[in-house]
Amino acid sequence: MKKITVILQVKDAQEAVKKLRKLGVVHIEEQQEPKGRDISLLTEDLDLISQAVEVLEDAEFATGCEAGLKQNDFTDWRLTCRHIMDIWKRRDQLEEYSRGLLFKIEEWKDWGDFDPENIRQLAQKGIFIKLCQVPVREMKNLPDQAVAREIFVKSKIAYCAVISGKQLDIGFKEFELPKIGISQMQKRLTENRKVIESLKDEFCSFYCQLPRLSRIKAGMEKELEYYRVLDGMGEAGALAYLAGFIPYDSEADLRRMVNTEQWGLVVSDPSQDDFVPTLIRNSKFISMIAPVFKLIEIIPGYKELDISLPFLIFLSIFFGMLIGDAGYGALYFGLTIFANWKWGKKIKEKSVFFLFYVLSFCAIIWGLLTGVFFGQAWLVAVGWKPLLPMLQDTKNVQAFCFFLGALHLSIAHSWKAALKFPSLTALAEIGWIFVLWAAFFLARSLILGDAFPLFVKWLLLAGASLVIFFTSPQKNILKAIGSGLSAVALNLMNNFTDVVSYVRLFAVGLAGVAIADAFNSMAAGVGRDGILNLLLALIIIIAGHALNLMLGPMSVLVHGIRLNVLEFCGHVGINWSGRAYKPFKED
Repeated sequence: MKKITVILQVKDAQEAVKKLRKLGVVHIEEQQEPKGRDISLLTEDLDLISQAVEVLEDAEFATGCEAGLKQNDFTDWRLTCRHIMDIWKRRDQLEEYSRGLLFKIEEWKDWGDFDPENIRQLAQKGIFIKLCQVPVREMKNLPDQAVAREIFVKSKIAYCAVISGKQLDIGFKEFELPKIGISQMQKRLTENRKVIESLKDEFCSFYCQLPRLSRIKAGMEKELEYYRVLDGMGEAGALAYLAGFIPYDSEADLRRMVNTEQWGLVVSDPSQDDFVPTLIRNSKFISMIAPVFKLIEIIPGYKELDISLPFLIFLSIFFGMLIGDAGYGALYFGLTIFANWKWGKKIKEKSVFFLFYVLSFCAIIWGLLTGVFFGQAWLVAVGWKPLLPMLQDTKNVQAFCFFLGALHLSIAHSWKAALKFPSLTALAEIGWIFVLWAAFFLARSLILGDAFPLFVKWLLLAGASLVIFFTSPQKNILKAIGSGLSAVALNLMNNFTDVVSYVRLFAVGLAGVAIADAFNSMAAGVGRDGILNLLLALIIIIAGHALNLMLGPMSVLVHGIRLNVLEFCGHVGINWSGRAYKPFKED
């Protein structure tokens, strides 16, 4: 990236902003808070139309809007949006009031239907009726001046009407009368539902205008962006200046425009204090991982590494192991083909489809290697053998997980060492690689019961020594050793736990296989005789495998992405502190 400042006369500011937007390469940095009147008006309008579009896009409210309903056109979008919001607010109020009525009906249904107004009128004539809650055994303790009539009893509690000729303190819980009786509540509830349906029909008449309103909203957003750039420019007397960042290979295009328009231009490399936006460019193959970064909303800092390639490779491996079933992989592959056929033409960015093709293929491969196809037990029963029988041994799979962890994290430190070379600090990264592989053998020994090789002690000693002496090599040897000892003390155990944490790939994958086998076993036990039993068995199988199909991607999000974003990035030194490069440009 290059840091740039464009200098021009204030009178040329509007035209300059339009031309820079047409060029479309400058990531703008506001020099002052934009506060123009145009911005205030546009912000208000954008809030209004955004609310209307959000309401129209609401799946619940839009359900049932059919093309055959009368369609409302409009000439003034503001009036239309206000009308839409009025419909939504009124409908929301009626829904809330209806829920309150239903609650009241449920609360008073045991009392029967009566008119509370009659009770209020009797009170004015000196006859007082109170609805009370009295324990059955306490009924005899009511005041003598009152007459109690039991309405119903629940859990040895009598709900009764207490009648008296004057105001009395009954001494038990009294109920506040509802405003209206149950029959009136039900009548109002019916009326509310009719009004809600009419409001829904009216809402649907505007639903067809959603694309048009969305286009107006998008245009308004671009217009607001324009005025923010214009009012956010710095000023110095008769001069105005606009600052920002451009990709290094766009400098020539900007210089040509500046020379043509006779503006001033300052170009420099970003300083340490600049918050430089991040622009990631990869080949089409590696770019298929971009939707994952967009989903979890992470961007590396400008000076941080782009881990797209190792992220893609290891996420594919993790996906295969976590899903762990060739049948599920084939289903995901088929669903991706269907989604590509159904919506591919409407989606500009196709990388998400290619990503799922790769991930699904990895699940198929792992399932074939381990002998899992919609479960494992039934394949063993029929004598089908996996392509790699050793992976049916849980101990071997756990050992592979530890190996994968040590390899993954070693790549991180090797990358850091390559960047630090020829600095002596690169040797500290080599030392951490030794520590990681010592952790690998230690995990096999402690968890899997394998023999602990003698050379691992020397491997750990060599790694710790390299970290101690070369983490922060200084002329003062004592300070250097102190810094290294601190690094070892803080991170030595973390390296072991990070390697061990990769066993989650085995545990989650095994859980998925266990769920599939459990449902297969249940279905086999049910569907032996009769068509109804066969149908029940089919339902069990579909429900069980559907559950696994839904849980699988969730496990990848929780575990597969975590191992890349936390464990790997923690070792390679990425904090995801960046922001995306967003050039000021026309659509």
